[in-house]
Amino acid sequence: MKRLLRLGALLAAAVLLLFGQGSTASAYGQAFFPTQSGGNRGSDVVALQHLLNQAGQSVGTDGVFGSGTTTAVRAFQTARGLGVDGIVGPATWGALAVTVRQGDNGSAVKAVQSLLNAKRGSGLAVDGAFGPATESAVRTFQSHAGIGADGIVGPTTWKNLLWHYENVSFAGGALCAQSPDGNAGAHWGTAAGVAQLEAAAAAFAGTGNGAVPAGDSGFEHGGTIPGHASHDVGMDFDVWPVRTDSAQCTAGRITWQSSTYDRAGTRQLLQAIRAAAPGHVKLVFFNDPQLIAEGLTTQYANHDNHLHIRYCEKVHPSSLYDC
Repeated sequence: MKRLLRLGALLAAAVLLLFGQGSTASAYGQAFFPTQSGGNRGSDVVALQHLLNQAGQSVGTDGVFGSGTTTAVRAFQTARGLGVDGIVGPATWGALAVTVRQGDNGSAVKAVQSLLNAKRGSGLAVDGAFGPATESAVRTFQSHAGIGADGIVGPTTWKNLLWHYENVSFAGGALCAQSPDGNAGAHWGTAAGVAQLEAAAAAFAGTGNGAVPAGDSGFEHGGTIPGHASHDVGMDFDVWPVRTDSAQCTAGRITWQSSTYDRAGTRQLLQAIRAAAPGHVKLVFFNDPQLIAEGLTTQYANHDNHLHIRYCEKVHPSSLYDC
């Protein structure tokens, strides 16, 4: 028994080391470059597009990893002698992420500025000029991340900045914030996950079925969330099913068995979720048997009253999040 307890303690310590210890922990000490590929969205994709432009590949900076971005990535990989797969993993990120510092100008600086704005609310002009304001924001981020605060964006800063989670935006009314377990501030996730959820909610708004209630997703640097054992890596998001009165943001959460449950509206929400992240939805846990039969959701205990979206990437350190 003592041996088992020691083993459990070691495993718990490993989880804390891997994912951090909640919203007050310093940024991930072993940050990794988040793999991005066709179908992804978000601020990491915007940064990628700026870096591709810096490298001489002309591509729009719309934050959507579409066919044009895939073509540009493949061309860059070919030019640098990298594996040509159109997927931006550690080697491609490492080749793209050139070191920039005060006095530099160009699209790589725009990438830094856009990431600092999206992930830390720095309020910088995305003008490609690395001036005093950008250097100050870089130093502030480096201190926040627990890395050397020298104001220079080199490999370690790039990796931490790209890895850092982003807060879900509730501006515009397509999403409303819910915290069923009292986890204040637990609306963070990877840049791709957040952008994909926001895009799905924006598309769903056009159906006339009301806003999408977003429950807990993650803390700023990952870590254990009370009541949500799997919400550790910024790629799991809870949303509520749709009500027949479209009042899911104000009238309370329901189950799929409730008389006010709107299956057709919930189906539309699921379709929007999958369409906003093609190839990047690992699964959605929700126990409506009809939606399970349609292949839209997967059965899992205690998921009668919410949809648990799990996003994935082409390559991820955990097989649970690998597409």
